[in-house]
Amino acid sequence: MKIYSLTGPSGTGKSYQAPGFMAEHEIHTLIDDGLLINDDVVVAGISAKRQKTRIGAVKVALFTDGGQAAAVSSKIKEINPESILIIGTSDRMTDIIAETLGLPPVEERFYIDDISTEEERKKAEKSREQQGKHVIPVPTVQLKRDFAGYFMNPEMLMRSAKNMADKAQEAIKKPSALLRRGHDETAKTVVRPTYSYLGDFIINEKVIKDIAKCVGRDVPGIHGVISVYENTEPENLKMIVAVDIDRDVKVWETATEFQRKLVEAVENMTAFNVVSTDIEIRSLV
Repeated sequence: MKIYSLTGPSGTGKSYQAPGFMAEHEIHTLIDDGLLINDDVVVAGISAKRQKTRIGAVKVALFTDGGQAAAVSSKIKEINPESILIIGTSDRMTDIIAETLGLPPVEERFYIDDISTEEERKKAEKSREQQGKHVIPVPTVQLKRDFAGYFMNPEMLMRSAKNMADKAQEAIKKPSALLRRGHDETAKTVVRPTYSYLGDFIINEKVIKDIAKCVGRDVPGIHGVISVYENTEPENLKMIVAVDIDRDVKVWETATEFQRKLVEAVENMTAFNVVSTDIEIRSLV
């Protein structure tokens, strides 16, 4: 098993450049920020970007928790890859990770300066410092199973009221296409970690209710959206939606379709990950 390392200062675009670098060197397995990624799929580990503090993020990235390290080490043995790329901020960090996980020493070292231009690094640093953007080199659809933070999609967040309404309809009708745009095509997901210093994103209760009503009008059989209860916490967004359903439709299938479309629309419109959505059927009309 050959171990590669890619190092450079925080925020210089290592995770962004990683997929291209791995394709060039035919590397299929990656260790980055506490995650073990194989063929663009998170197979073990905990994302450092889920931690509430920078200190906690560093500990996760270094696999200081014995349970996390053991799980990742076991998965590596199961996969038995020919090579692994370890991403870190220094050679010492990648050496510690390799030793902690019981891997062979790093055999070939690369640095962010070797694979990116100065302009690309400055752009990455600006995105990190001014917008809190972090890249995780896996598709958004795959990452959503494990990450309950902010999914950055400024193109969706910076619309006028009219364009937002148009995008709501597009999100309802073609949610998967919107989700893939700019992310899945290159196996990269842009997130803003919990420990960001840029303050909180706030979501107004009325926004969720308006989206739910919009989705309800688009789903045949939903007679009306009665009420929406949600905790308005982007880190742990949960919704309970009460609806009336037409008596002459298949109730379970209709409620399930409404639930699915509502989750997709909210996630695409707000960039927050919905943890759970419960649908209450108040009456058959």
